[in-house]
Amino acid sequence: MAPFSVLIVEDQARFRDAFEHALASVPDIQLLGIAPDLPQGRRLFDETRPDVLLVDLDLPGGSGIELIRHAAQVRPQCEVMVISVFGDEQHVVASIEAGATGYLLKDSLALDLPTQLRSLRAGGSPISPVIARRLLQRLAPGAGAAPPVVDDEVVALSEQESRVLHLAAKGFTFDEIAQFLQVSPHTVMTYVKRVYRKLHVRSKVEAIYEARRLGWLKD
Repeated sequence: MAPFSVLIVEDQARFRDAFEHALASVPDIQLLGIAPDLPQGRRLFDETRPDVLLVDLDLPGGSGIELIRHAAQVRPQCEVMVISVFGDEQHVVASIEAGATGYLLKDSLALDLPTQLRSLRAGGSPISPVIARRLLQRLAPGAGAAPPVVDDEVVALSEQESRVLHLAAKGFTFDEIAQFLQVSPHTVMTYVKRVYRKLHVRSKVEAIYEARRLGWLKD
């Protein structure tokens, strides 16, 4: 595969650093720049004209979906990879409709980013397994025929459990949430396990998805 260029638009410093580190020693991928917000992202995109755009959705100055649409209009040959904490159907579908061809969740950052970008550039559509499963469930025969069933336990989140869930949805790590709430990481993990049990999920991404589906979390 021929070398290609990448532009990153991400507002959180720890993710910017992680992405930059992942691409730093990769000879076939040229990192053209990193923008922390939508206006700078759009300016850098127009200046650098990358082959691949790696973009978050929740950005200062607007939604990353605006940049995806802009990229599709001015440089349709550019591949777009979304990396976000949002795994709900609304964000995924809106991103794909705007022109994204890959969608990864930030919970999946153990992934080999260069390999995922190469796959995207080669014509693939890398997508986090939890998102793929949700989309397949929606497309399955009979999907949507009955309203979701919510048992009585699901509606019993405590105030602290709800706060932890909201902070996690904003992209904070569990250690950061512990510091913010002034409790121990062990206490936070206790809240997290209770949320998982009540929502019948096994990961933070699934918990956020279910909470959004139930209307407990808003954009």
